[in-house]
Amino acid sequence: MSSQAGPLRVALAQMNAAVGDIAGNSTKIGELTERARGQGVDLVVFPELALSGYPPEDLLLKSGFLDVAGAALEELARATRGIVALIGFPERADDVYNSAAVLADGRVTAVYRKMFLPNYGVFDEQRYFQAGTRPALIDVNGTLLGLTICEDIWEPGPPATVEALAGAQVIVNLSASPYHAGKGIEREHMMTQRARDNVATVVFCNMVGGQDELVFDGHSVVVDQDGELLARSPQFDESLTLCTIDPGAVAAKRLQDARHRAAARRSRERPRDDADPEAYATALREEPPAMLARLHVAARETDADLEVGGPKVPVMERIEEVYAALVTGLRDYVDKNGFERVVVALSGGVDSALVALVAADALGADRLTCVAMPSRYSSRGTQSDARAIAGSLGADLVELPIEGPFDAFDGLLSDQFAGREPDVAEENLQARIRGTLVMALSNKFGWLVLTTGNKSELSVGYATLYGDMAGGFAVLKDVFKGTVYRLVRWRNEREGRELVPASVLERPPSAELRHDQRDDESLPPYDLLDAILAGYVEQDLDTAQLVRQGLDREEVERVIRMVDRAEYKRRQAPPGIRISTKAFGRDRRLPITNRFRG
Repeated sequence: MSSQAGPLRVALAQMNAAVGDIAGNSTKIGELTERARGQGVDLVVFPELALSGYPPEDLLLKSGFLDVAGAALEELARATRGIVALIGFPERADDVYNSAAVLADGRVTAVYRKMFLPNYGVFDEQRYFQAGTRPALIDVNGTLLGLTICEDIWEPGPPATVEALAGAQVIVNLSASPYHAGKGIEREHMMTQRARDNVATVVFCNMVGGQDELVFDGHSVVVDQDGELLARSPQFDESLTLCTIDPGAVAAKRLQDARHRAAARRSRERPRDDADPEAYATALREEPPAMLARLHVAARETDADLEVGGPKVPVMERIEEVYAALVTGLRDYVDKNGFERVVVALSGGVDSALVALVAADALGADRLTCVAMPSRYSSRGTQSDARAIAGSLGADLVELPIEGPFDAFDGLLSDQFAGREPDVAEENLQARIRGTLVMALSNKFGWLVLTTGNKSELSVGYATLYGDMAGGFAVLKDVFKGTVYRLVRWRNEREGRELVPASVLERPPSAELRHDQRDDESLPPYDLLDAILAGYVEQDLDTAQLVRQGLDREEVERVIRMVDRAEYKRRQAPPGIRISTKAFGRDRRLPITNRFRG
């Protein structure tokens, strides 16, 4: 490799892949590759498993799926000329690998296999993939690039360090890194550290879009050897971000910084003991990486005049980011599953108001139907607010009073309930009547029912099975009550008017299933409840640890009992959008039958 290598023009193809849609993903990859080539790009980088979508889960157990992916990759390769493309795909070989294909000159010139397979949180890659065993380099126009896939670069050592010691001036990372609030900035800081540690430019291309409960935020970046941001792609949007890299700047920095010379020398001299499997595996990861391919893209007359860097899209504020994640997750769940319309039970409360806002922003008000279902306990204020919200959004509003059905159920059960005071059974009847009505609309017209319960309520079981939990998708499943209020206030402020009336935000929360009912009669105040839940559910803290944080012991013990008892309900809840580090469903997996009390 020559230190005189010219500038490298890179494109980050931040794409929204649909799991299983190999033909559609392949078409998108081909189109983006051609766009990049037309703009004078040398190297276009796609996300991890861009060809299959991420995560494919048990599709990876189907040989037919893997064969179709392999055939699509070969077809893409034949059309790839005048540019180098790095594409994530599931590779079927002696086993199945999470791999990156190097496409150039009309063929698959090389393949790199992911070495570190995450098996925590939402990840389950060791169930499906065999791990790669060796770091790898490619040479593009005299610039050495080290290849990594997602988790490979989260590890502070190999393969990135080994590739850098072997001379890689650029570390490329293909990723499908799921979103949680603040994840993008955390990831960017980590990439900055890796760039500084390895004295190399880091090119990170992330997936974007929703896939079931997961959201991918994009936020792809290029960071130079000094940790300075060269380019940043938008959050939650597809994009093709072009960035010019100066490999000479990396070479110059390394001449000034000799810290890695001794390590580079040791890595070349380390012996391999093939008789010791563990030592062999360690040496294989630490020896000089494989040189997979030396590729050349024709120089362009303007190359010498290219300015280093690219666009740097500003990062959203946290509350806007969370809202954008909800919009993205809902939009892609609806569209990728072929629903034309969604329906929301609009009560006039803050939760259903937020779901309606997100639905209107994600899909358009013309694809949203709101249903008001008042009972004898519904206040004039909430019903007036429900009409106002639907009107401000421009959504259809259907009113279905439930007094008649409730009387019918009450009469039908009167003999069985004789001599007993009305209680939660009668309250839940109302919720289940509403659930039945929205599901009837769903069945008749093919609409997707959006449930309106939030994470605070779902945590403690303050929700009705086959009632307000009935539906196809739970927009607020991972959103605490306090955040619900903040999101609605932010959305009103952004609009510059009250899409949701102030009365909705000021009224004490109530399920309105009995006279003068208030949530704080059954639950701790939401600010206290959310604090306990954040510790117990998301951080796995026990009672003693929560009490040491200054939380009331009696309330902590009460909330923990409620959370533990409600596990069976959560197992029956619809999927919903993940925005935290530990969401119900893919993240938090506890047994329903469980006698441990912490």
